[in-house]
Amino acid sequence: MKILYFAHFREKTNVAEEIIDLPNGVTDVKSLIDWLISRNAGFSDAFSDQEHVRVAVNQEHVEFDMPVKKDDEIAFFPPMTGG
Repeated sequence: MKILYFAHFREKTNVAEEIIDLPNGVTDVKSLIDWLISRNAGFSDAFSDQEHVRVAVNQEHVEFDMPVKKDDEIAFFPPMTGG
């Protein structure tokens, strides 16, 4: 699984992107976030306000209940504003 981190997610975790093996028990975006939070304080801080977490799976905006698979590309980013 490829995970991309943008904006403050990149800043807090010090990771722009990574390739991971899908952890046991991770079946959807929410469980992936929970697993990421358990990794270290940087990830915990990055995902502390989940109301402001946006996610894309394979370049499509999705909700936290979206299932994830080992070959997916997951991107985390803050809410976007337009003008």
